[in-house]
Amino acid sequence: MPYWRLFYHFVWTTKNREPLLTPDIELRVHGFLRNEADTKLHAPLCFVNGMPEHIHVLASVRPAVSPADFVKQLKGASSRWISLEFKRAFEWQEGYGVLSVSEENAQRVLEYIKHQRLGWNTLD
Repeated sequence: MPYWRLFYHFVWTTKNREPLLTPDIELRVHGFLRNEADTKLHAPLCFVNGMPEHIHVLASVRPAVSPADFVKQLKGASSRWISLEFKRAFEWQEGYGVLSVSEENAQRVLEYIKHQRLGWNTLD
C-alpha cells in the first residue's frame, strides 16, 4: 500500500466576488464540499470555511487526483447542488488558488482557515 502525505490549501471565489455564501446556506455548503471530497475524491482530510464571497479548503489529496481535478469536481458539483437545493442562481468565479502545505504546517493553515470570520488573517 502506498504511503503519501499531500496537503493543499485551495481558495476560490463566487462569481464577481458576490456575497452569495449567505449565513442561511454557508454551513450546508461547507458540509456538501466536505462530503463531496470524502465520498467522490476519497480525501481523508477536508476542512472548509470562508466568507460570503470566497471559500478556503484544506485537503489531503491522494496522488491519483490532481489539484486541478479536485477543484473542478468540488466547484462543479457544489454550484449545481447550490442552484438546485436553494433554488437560486449560483456560480463560482473561473480559476482558483492552490498552495502545497507541509505536514508540519497543516495545523497552522487549518487554524488560519478556521478563523476566517474572526478577522484573524495571518499565519504568524
